[in-house]
This record gives sequence, structure tokens and C-alpha cells, in this order.
Amino acid sequence: MPASHPAPRPSPHPSPRPTADSPEGHPQRWLILGVICLAQLTVLLDNTVLNVAIPSLTREMDAATSDVQWMINAYSLVQSGLLLTAGSAADRYGRKKMLITGLALFGAGSLVAGLAGTSGQLIAARAGMGVGGALLLTTTLAVAMQIFTPAEQPKAIGIWSAVNALGFATGPLIGGFVLDHFWWGAIFLINLPVAALGLVAVVALVPESRNPRGDRPDLPGALLSTIGMTALVYAIISGPEHGWTSGRVTATAAVALVVLALFAYWESRIPYPMLDLGFFRDRRFTGAVAGTVLITFGMGGALFLLTQHLQFVLGYGPLEAGLRTAPLALAVVALNFTGLSARWTARLGTPGSILLGMVLMSGGLVAIALLAARGYAGTLLGLVLIGVGAAVANPVMAHAVMSAIPPAKAGVGAGINGTLAEFGNGLGVAVLGAVLTSRFAALVAVGAASLPAALAAADSPGEKERITDAFSSGLVTSQLVGAVAVLLGGVVAAGLLRRAERTEAGALAA
Repeated sequence: MPASHPAPRPSPHPSPRPTADSPEGHPQRWLILGVICLAQLTVLLDNTVLNVAIPSLTREMDAATSDVQWMINAYSLVQSGLLLTAGSAADRYGRKKMLITGLALFGAGSLVAGLAGTSGQLIAARAGMGVGGALLLTTTLAVAMQIFTPAEQPKAIGIWSAVNALGFATGPLIGGFVLDHFWWGAIFLINLPVAALGLVAVVALVPESRNPRGDRPDLPGALLSTIGMTALVYAIISGPEHGWTSGRVTATAAVALVVLALFAYWESRIPYPMLDLGFFRDRRFTGAVAGTVLITFGMGGALFLLTQHLQFVLGYGPLEAGLRTAPLALAVVALNFTGLSARWTARLGTPGSILLGMVLMSGGLVAIALLAARGYAGTLLGLVLIGVGAAVANPVMAHAVMSAIPPAKAGVGAGINGTLAEFGNGLGVAVLGAVLTSRFAALVAVGAASLPAALAAADSPGEKERITDAFSSGLVTSQLVGAVAVLLGGVVAAGLLRRAERTEAGALAA
């Protein structure tokens, strides 16, 4: 039988009353939001900025392919594995303290990365940056939920989501610009003044908040969730390279499933769980969870494929490809920073906003799949549709996750939201990438499974054109699969959230 929950004990260090409880929220809430969004942007840039530096790193460090992969993956693996634990630590020990710790670790890791002389040093530095990144990604959203009133939270989360899109779009652009003028280490050293400014601003402006219950730390749960999520993300990342049935991938996936099952069992047995599994009985929460996974699955994988189309098929360089995907982020930023998406949400309601946003995003992916081959105009149309849809759906989805969780557990809620996004994105890249690879391999006669290798093996212009057409066909198929996933996510999330609203309304009426 599950252990009974004892009555809450007063914390020896009681937290001040949450500032969002006042009618007007924290008096400096918009300035604080700007500070935490700046910290958030720095973390997000480092998810993509290293990709454009791969040729320089390979040349100057004499790095092997496996070294380069670990330079990229060390950051995302550590960050995604620690998100839930980082959120729990923020709730228990103080969100301001964890925000300061995250900025300090991220800045120190950036300094070591920028001055690294070997591949091993850079990989270790990237892992350290991942720890700081996990703390920042969870505490920024948790702090936003604490300092704004419920009425202002949708707009605040909309701005927070717009920063996510801005980080996605500007990472390759900033990386390309810096590499055109400086050496590769500068892409990390530019984080230092931002981290220093963020530290000063957080110390001066951000109020401290924590879970007033003072729950005991769930160290076994933290260990199990970190190992399980890290193993799961590693299996997803390594699947396309080593093969989904390879011993490495299947063994890692098996470890992930066993450890995560143990984590769920442990959390159901202890009085102070890090993750209360009762959250999953709330239809609002499960609807938002299902939608978040499916939307990031379709979007992450499809946009990964789009960058390949722009570079491999249309012949753009990394910087040019980044510029041509910028309209997506610009649409998100414009709608969320002006508050238009928040006003639409107020009129449509949460389920309607999610459904509309994901229908628009699905339509954008279809437009890219069917029209991209005719020129950039079709791609531009698809990117704008995706951006408008994301501006409407993403903040509502994040708010649905956070509002279904008690305010005292805001850090855990942010960790869940970030973990779902990382999981869906990684799964989308892996699965849609596998669809592309299998479709491409089925259409070409040569033995190579990648486009560059197949083109190198071609012995005539006609053969090269046929291979490029086969790659384009694989991209179309994969984009359409992504569109279906996004549309399915919208229907599932909107349906569950609509049922939750009706249930709550019936309970109030009774």
C-alpha cells in the first residue's frame, strides 16, 4: 500500500507570501521578466550556436566525428537529464538561489569552453554548461509564474515563449557572424557579459520564493530521474547513427525504461515525492502533456528536415539557411510581444487556442512539404503559418501545464514542461530523420544512405539530379508525417482540456 501523507510541517525558513497574490503582482515584474528572459535566451542560443562551428572545431582541434558529436550532445544530454531535478531543487531551496547558481555555472562553463585546448576539455565544459542551463530553464518559468497575477500570466508566458523562438532563430545567425570575424572560442565567451549582467540583475531585482512546506529532499528520485532521462535521450540521439536495433541503442533504451519505471514506483511510495504522479489524473495536465510532446515531435523533426532542404537541396550555407528560417521566429516574437496572441487566447479559450494554433502549424508544414520545391515563396508561407500557430499554441500549452500544478511546485512544473519539450524534439528529429533515411534509401540505387555520400558516388549529372529528387521526396514524406503529428497533438490536447473544463464547470454548478 502507498505510504500515507503526513500533515505538512511548517518550514524552518518560511517563504514570503508569493508576490503574485497581490492584486497587481510584483511592482517590478516586467523588468524582472526581461532579466530572466535574457538568461533564458543565452541558454537557448547554446543549443544551436555550436552547429555552425563544427567545421572550425574539426579543423583546429583535429576532432574526430565522435568528438564533435559529444561536444554537441554533452550539453543537451546533461540539460535534459537534470531538468526535473533542477526544478525540484528550485522549489525546495529557493528559485532565486538556483537562478544565481545556474548563471554562475553557465558563465564558468562558457569561460572554460571558450579557452579549451582539447576536445575533452570542451566536452567537459559543455556538460557543465548543461547543468547551469537546466537550472536556468526551470527557474525562469517558475519565477514568471510567481511574480505575475493569474490574469497576466498568459501574456508573460507568451513573451517567455517568444524568447524560445528567438533563441532558435538567432543561434545560427550569431554563430555565423562571430565565426566570420573571430575564432571559434568567441561563440562561448560572448556569454560572459550576459551572465555577469544577469547575475547582478537577479541579485538586485528577483524576489526569493520556495515551497513553503519545506519537503524533505527526494535524493533517490532525483538520481533515478536523472539516469532514466539521460539514458532515454541518449538512445534517441544515437538511434539514427548506430541503428535502432543495435546493441548500444537497445541496451540504453532498456536501461531508460527500467530506471524510469523504478522512478515512477518510488515516487508513488514516498510521502514527499519529487513528482506527484497524481498530476496525471488531472485532464488539464494530461492534455497539455500530450499536446506538448506531439507538437515538439512534429515541429522539432520537421524544422530539422527543413534546414537540410535549404542547405542540401537549395544549396544555401548555414548563415543563409538561418536567415531564411527567421520569419518563423519573427512571427512568434511579433504576436507575443505585442500581446496579440494573449488577446486571441482570451477570446477563444485554452482548448480553442491550442487547436487553432496547431492546425495553423500543421498547415504550415504541409505548405513547406508541397511548395518548397517551387521556390522560397512556398517555404516563406509555411514558416509564417508555423510562426503564427506557435505564437498562439505554445504559451497556452505551457500555461496549461503550469496552472495544473500547485504554485508551490512551480519549479517541478517548469521541469516537466522542459523535459517534455526536450523529449518530443529529440524523438521528432530521430523518427522523422529515420523516415527520411528509409525513404531516400528506397529510392536511390546506390548503397550510400546520406545525400553527400550518394552524390559523391554518382557518375553523371542525371544521376545526381535523380538522387537529389529522391532526397526531396523523402523530405516531403517526413514533413507530412510531422504535420500529422502536430494536428493529432492539437486534437488530443484540445479534447482533453475541453473535457476538463466541462468537468470543472459541472462540479461548480453542483
